[in-house]
Amino acid sequence: MSEECPEGPSKGKVLVAMPMLTDPNFWQTVVLLCEHGAEGSLGLVINRPTHMAVSTLIHDFPGLPDAQQVYAGGPVSKSRMLILCRGNSSFGGHDILEDVFLVKDMEALKLSGSLGANQEVRCYLGYAGWAAGQLAAELGTGAWRILLADSALIFDVEPERLWQKMIRQLGPGWSFYASMPADPGMN
Repeated sequence: MSEECPEGPSKGKVLVAMPMLTDPNFWQTVVLLCEHGAEGSLGLVINRPTHMAVSTLIHDFPGLPDAQQVYAGGPVSKSRMLILCRGNSSFGGHDILEDVFLVKDMEALKLSGSLGANQEVRCYLGYAGWAAGQLAAELGTGAWRILLADSALIFDVEPERLWQKMIRQLGPGWSFYASMPADPGMN
């Protein structure tokens, strides 16, 4: 279960878009922070699956669990694919959490043909990026809340319901927003 983080953003935490954040790129999103530092931040929107199959983009991608569907990772570099993996970083990876990493060596992953029993992947097109100080400014306006993350949150929770789940965790005062439609025009 995730908890709110008073100490601020860092790699391995999630940003939960607050209802007042109306930018269509981030409306009702949950973003996993993959990097955060003085130079800026990089994250992946983890709750926006697409209808696109990974095989339409990478023809020789092995049949891996959870790799059938591409996720929209964010508005930056939408033609760039980033791959999150749950398990050990045997393919050369950039650790995000104890058991979640960004794949660095795509060829090693392709050559393996499969992952171990406890490993899964998710493929994301694009990412969310913030210049130095930009995320701090958005946090200052109340656009995001920071919560702790774990691999179950990323890989086991149904992506279409993840934002609602996270909003409910902020407490009873926020539960009302969990019933908001994904399209604000449907109100």
